[in-house]
Amino acid sequence: MAQIAIGVTGCGGRMGRMLIAEIHGTEGCKVAGGIEAPGNAVLGRDLGELAGLGALGLVAGDDPAKLFAAADAVVDFTAPAATASHAEAAARAGTALVIGTTGLEAAHEAAILAAAKKIPIVRAPNMSLGVNLLLGLVRQTAAMLGDDYDIEIVEMHHRGKVDAPSGTALALGREAAAGRGVDLAAKSQRARDGITGARRRGDIGFAALRGGDVVGDHVVIFAADGERIELTHRAGSRRIFARGAVRAACWAVGRAPGLYGMTDVLGLV
Repeated sequence: MAQIAIGVTGCGGRMGRMLIAEIHGTEGCKVAGGIEAPGNAVLGRDLGELAGLGALGLVAGDDPAKLFAAADAVVDFTAPAATASHAEAAARAGTALVIGTTGLEAAHEAAILAAAKKIPIVRAPNMSLGVNLLLGLVRQTAAMLGDDYDIEIVEMHHRGKVDAPSGTALALGREAAAGRGVDLAAKSQRARDGITGARRRGDIGFAALRGGDVVGDHVVIFAADGERIELTHRAGSRRIFARGAVRAACWAVGRAPGLYGMTDVLGLV
């Protein structure tokens, strides 16, 4: 059976290098190539050396069209504008796409939705199995407890993360809101500072912490008079995200066009 060729955008970053190693080490898969932004210092370097594997005979380039033409699927953990552009390139090439980028705005979402009419796209704010199980538990718990329990979502990431709250925290908020049958936008409390007044009943609060090299911690707190329930996931290694993304890429190849999530990949729906 032919190996599935998987490409990597943002191949010079921490996640990109880990993805290269994960693809190379996954049976039935091979690295199709990798790209970085024009002018990046890693351009021309061997992808295997970037990932600590030794030479693979593939060098980092800056041509998305060439990468998408060579790949059965491409994994994208970059930045919102780049991801939107890569979705358009994937649609032109007919290549499956896996998106782990967070911080997407309406224009980026629109580009992804347009591309998903032509190709299969798996998009998830978090690729780990544990987090996707947590999402389901949060929805179930919110539905069972009702708004007698205040919901607070606390997340912590490394000092270099540029968006807040994290995409995973927002996904957890959406699941909590869905469990209660409410609109998250109407109930979200994204920041508190100064004299804020008493907490409004039914709000879903968010707190974002940044520091050190924390890969990703998420805690969903259900707090009522006399008791507190906490659902927690702590990521100890980015490899869990790389492993999930490669699994998603393999799953997406050959699928019908559409926008999918990790619950589809993992068979949780």
